[in-house]
Amino acid sequence: MRTQPGCLMEPAEVWGARWDACDNSLSRRYMEVACRKQSLVILAADLRTMSGLNELIDQVGPHLAALKTHVDLVDDWTAKGWADFCAKASSYDLLLFEDRKFADIGPISRGQMAGAYDIRSWANIVTAHGISGPDIVDGLCAGWNDVGREGGVLLLAQMSSRGNLLELPGYTDGMVQAGISNPGVFGFIGNGSSPDELTVLRKKVGDKKLIWTPGVNLAVGDGEMGQRYGNPNDAIQAGSDGIIVGSGIYKSSERKDVAKAYADISWQALLGRSGQ
Repeated sequence: MRTQPGCLMEPAEVWGARWDACDNSLSRRYMEVACRKQSLVILAADLRTMSGLNELIDQVGPHLAALKTHVDLVDDWTAKGWADFCAKASSYDLLLFEDRKFADIGPISRGQMAGAYDIRSWANIVTAHGISGPDIVDGLCAGWNDVGREGGVLLLAQMSSRGNLLELPGYTDGMVQAGISNPGVFGFIGNGSSPDELTVLRKKVGDKKLIWTPGVNLAVGDGEMGQRYGNPNDAIQAGSDGIIVGSGIYKSSERKDVAKAYADISWQALLGRSGQ
């Protein structure tokens, strides 16, 4: 396993109340990985070829805590090529996070975890909308159970894209209420571009669940097609437990250095938040 030197502090010391309160086993696994790698960076690897994905992970894998994929974006996907890629991610001590955004009823979502991509067999974490009701979490977890694995669901409580309908009154509260007591819920997706919104979400969620945030970039402002970006330090200070970074890393000409910069900023922000 190709990792950086481990953290000198115990995860419980770094994460404080989150470590004690979490009720999903993947949550603690992520917190342990973050300490070993000294990084809260989740790379959004939104590339279209297997060669591009493999090259990217070899460049920045040591500075990541998790890898976010869109398996159906890959033009030259094969089952063998993907299995090799997942093995490589595991060798870099990364959790695999398929950003599928499931949205159907429980039995259909369970079936979608299988299918051609067999997400249940390699993903540790998946995203889901809650518009079909809370049974979607049970369906997704049943998919993992079907192959003798366990995983965690990230429910979309907020989004960082301009004009998204999750901003309508009551939606975020409904998502938190539906997921907060379900042990299959790893946590919630929050809006990394708005520390104020994140602070409110953190108060609603408490310490039992984690919050991961897209919409984070060292270049703060508006991006392509309605995306908005906030500062990674601000997001973590406001309550984020993992920053999802995509083009800010993979479009850089110095991917390794930039990934390390995000890792260092995220780690120092976490230590500052915990009072270390």
